[in-house]
Amino acid sequence: MTKKLLFPLLAAVCMLSFQTTEAQIFKKKKKKTESPSEKTSKDKIKPYDKVITKEAKTDTGLFDVHVVDDKHYYEIPDSLFNREMLMVSRISKTASNIGFGGGKINTQVLRWEKKDKKVLLRVVSHDVVAADSLPVHEAVVNSNFEPVLYAFDIQAFKKDSLNPATVIEVDDIFTKDTKAFGMPESYRKRYKVSRLDDSRSFIENIRSYPLNVEARHVKTYLAGNPPSNGSLGSISIEINNSMVLLPKEPMKRRYFDRRVGWFARGQVDYGLDAQESKTVTFLDRWRLEVKDEDLEKFKNGELVEPKKQIVYYVDRATPKQWVPFIKKGIEDWQVAFEEAGFKNAIIAKDPPTPEEDPDWSPEDVRYSVVRYLASPIPNANGPHVSDPRSGEILESDINWYHNVMSLLRNWYFVQTAAINPSAQDVKFDEDVMGRLIRFVSSHEVGHTLGLPHNMGSSVAYPVDSLRSASFTKKYGTAPSIMDYARFNYVAQPGDDGVALMPNIGIYDKYAIKWGYKPILDTEAKEEKPILDEWILEHAGDPMYRFGHQQVGDIVDPSSQTEDLGDNAIKASAYGIANLKRIVPKLMEWTQEDGKNYDDLETLYGQVIAQYNRYMGHVSNNIGGVYEHHKTYDQEGAVYTHVDAEHQENCMKFLQEQLFQTPEWLLDQDIFGKIQYSGFVERIRAIQERTLNNILSLGKMARLVENEAANGNDAYTLVEMMDDLREGIWSELSTGKKIDTYRRNLQKAYIDRLAYLMTAENQKKLPDFGGYRKSTAVNTSQSDIRSVARAELNILKRNIRNAIGGVSDRMSRYHLQDIEERIDHILNPE
Repeated sequence: MTKKLLFPLLAAVCMLSFQTTEAQIFKKKKKKTESPSEKTSKDKIKPYDKVITKEAKTDTGLFDVHVVDDKHYYEIPDSLFNREMLMVSRISKTASNIGFGGGKINTQVLRWEKKDKKVLLRVVSHDVVAADSLPVHEAVVNSNFEPVLYAFDIQAFKKDSLNPATVIEVDDIFTKDTKAFGMPESYRKRYKVSRLDDSRSFIENIRSYPLNVEARHVKTYLAGNPPSNGSLGSISIEINNSMVLLPKEPMKRRYFDRRVGWFARGQVDYGLDAQESKTVTFLDRWRLEVKDEDLEKFKNGELVEPKKQIVYYVDRATPKQWVPFIKKGIEDWQVAFEEAGFKNAIIAKDPPTPEEDPDWSPEDVRYSVVRYLASPIPNANGPHVSDPRSGEILESDINWYHNVMSLLRNWYFVQTAAINPSAQDVKFDEDVMGRLIRFVSSHEVGHTLGLPHNMGSSVAYPVDSLRSASFTKKYGTAPSIMDYARFNYVAQPGDDGVALMPNIGIYDKYAIKWGYKPILDTEAKEEKPILDEWILEHAGDPMYRFGHQQVGDIVDPSSQTEDLGDNAIKASAYGIANLKRIVPKLMEWTQEDGKNYDDLETLYGQVIAQYNRYMGHVSNNIGGVYEHHKTYDQEGAVYTHVDAEHQENCMKFLQEQLFQTPEWLLDQDIFGKIQYSGFVERIRAIQERTLNNILSLGKMARLVENEAANGNDAYTLVEMMDDLREGIWSELSTGKKIDTYRRNLQKAYIDRLAYLMTAENQKKLPDFGGYRKSTAVNTSQSDIRSVARAELNILKRNIRNAIGGVSDRMSRYHLQDIEERIDHILNPE
């Protein structure tokens, strides 16, 4: 063997020897270092009484919750592993300027699972499904692997032959930055949250009830842009995580139809006999079932009580004088459930006293509660918790904020005081405020039953019918209390005995029947022909119409908030006539010796706000498109443009009532009491808001489409722009002085045309289940910019022709300025 060959061989042997030695050393080291820490999970698991000691404070319930030395333990019965539970997370207490307490931030279905020596908390999705009897079920399961939210070490086992259980410590999931249990991502971005501060985060308490576990914990986040207390550089919020056991047997579903308004949820079902994935949507509703012994009575048309009533408790903290009115608002819905075949389906109760039941709590999921909150928030809301598998509403708490009474006072005053002596004061009699509270109670309960706002309801009534005592006493101010048809602003002095607010109406009874009446001996999917028949019985009747609430662009003017009647021009004219009666009386109705003018300022502001609403109701008809949902077996279009003559009349109304300065609003006696400046700005802001609404990209694009579809029958974009310009710039043809208010309006008009000349394209936005409507606009390639440019050139010529005859100096300066502004817009270089 040569030296050349020998050296590599020796090197290889040495290397092998070194590797073997290193492996042995490493192996020994590994054995040595792992030996103490090689406590298996079995070694970590302690006897039950060593973990849950005699010092433990225990709250029994769905899970027994133990607190030992400030550590929190869940004792999970083995029977509840692999059962599905719904986790609803809410901000229960919040820093200033982060909404208000009670807001839902996350909802997830969870499953507790034992695996080896760990307990896993998995997130379950019901968004995509297929029946487990179908071959496609395996593909759905494989494509929707359930993520592990958290893994807990098992601390101990409770060896009980009747109820064995497993103990875990849960502190970290609440005190560490578990995203699903903490501040939502949108808040983190908005307030520039960098991290959780563990030292200022802690568990407040954990309470267990028979069907739910409630955990309250405080989390403090370091934030670069906190909404309040900026010097701290942090945000603290209290979060409530409510974990609710879902029923073993899901309730029978009822499938959604957009022709009837309902809160609903959807699933993509791959098990359907279709050549594409289909989303099935079903209602959120309470489980109302007929007792077995009453089935024959029900079939014979007799009213029966359900197996389990819907029961609302009125919070002990509610001021005693308001309790009867809140209860009446709850039980007002009994008449609607009678249409579904049930009597006493919904009832109101007082909660037991602490002496009667010391364990009773509004957080117990077995109880639905109207909760009275001492808060300055002028609002009330009715959220609910429902089973994502079936839509069954499991529990609902109506949040009633103290200052909702100020909201009611303001609305009732500004909408009815012109004809209603009981509203002509800053403080209402108890029976008047109680009736208003009952109205809001009914509305909020409607939400908890599954009904969304029905903004298309009030358009069913002819405007003049709202001045009739006999009509309004029978029908109220709208067919649905779920509309925002607040109070009767149409009624005029002399309309004696006219009703001033809605009640549970025709539509409400129809919707409750449609959603709740049991259809016996049928599967959920077999109910559709019967449900369709119930809808078609009332097809075309506006009393039974559902109109979706709209946010953003108001496309359908027959489905607006705060409006009344079938003609916005006529209703708003009546409303303005009443405001003109109220303004001169404001000081008289708010005066009191020794009192300042805060109430006067508030109620004058309410007049402005109500007037502003009327302008919106009318202006939204321009470029409007009605929406009436239909199916193939119904005649007529779903979408139709607003009649051209009506749109033209709406423009005339706006010119007369708004763009011609509303002098009646300019009460110098009031201004001298409430402000040292700002009355000119108030008028300018209303005019600009309405002007920009008319000249929004969506409305202008729909005018263009209307002309393309309907030709001479349409109110065209050019006609609208002609009418708008001729009204706003009428001084150019008359030679009249242009006053301060008109000069402001005319400058706002120029600013809006300047915007249209450079406006970016507008995309169609997600509709959020029909709530948001939007129109896609390619601004540079549409007629909008062409028309805006033409308007600027026409106006420039008109100003040049008129300016020589203008004698008022300020008017002349104004027109010279406008001319230069137009030049700059058309030739920006």
